Amino acid sequence: MDVSDSSLASRVREAALLEGDFLLSSGRRSRFYVDKYLFSTEPGLLRDLARGISRKLPEGTAKLAGVELGAVPLVAATALETGLPYVIVRKGTKEYGANAGRAIEGRLGPGERVVLIEDVVTTGTQVLRAAEVLEREGTEIAGIVAVLDRRQERVPRLGSYPFEALLGLQDLGLKKGD
Repeated sequence: MDVSDSSLASRVREAALLEGDFLLSSGRRSRFYVDKYLFSTEPGLLRDLARGISRKLPEGTAKLAGVELGAVPLVAATALETGLPYVIVRKGTKEYGANAGRAIEGRLGPGERVVLIEDVVTTGTQVLRAAEVLEREGTEIAGIVAVLDRRQERVPRLGSYPFEALLGLQDLGLKKGD
């Protein structure tokens, strides 16, 4: 982690780290919670997170994607930073309007290399579901990039996809078992 990453970690910790007893979306309990809405609703921090994410994008990325609702500010900010277009993957299908029955908002072409952007990964269930939705549309998942990897071991894969995160638990001053 370089000096700018250290500063970013401190800012995310200050903005979004909550301590207490929390039930995570994975069903696990934790003594801390990193509230993605607290870091993604601060314009300066969001801009700097987008810059960090853009440095992690694999070569040849054609499009960005994010899962509603939490990843949308991150993917939009990264799109502004990089100039790459993006799509939003719904957690369910839209039942009304011109896109009724679709699970993806925005234009997506077959064969496009897409990178999914995620806020916080504990098990990765939501982002892996989104990857499946995108692959059914004929895209190639070039990778997944997250702000925070909460997993105990930082590994370069999430499911079968290349994975990178700006920060891990240790960057926030947390250790295994916290």
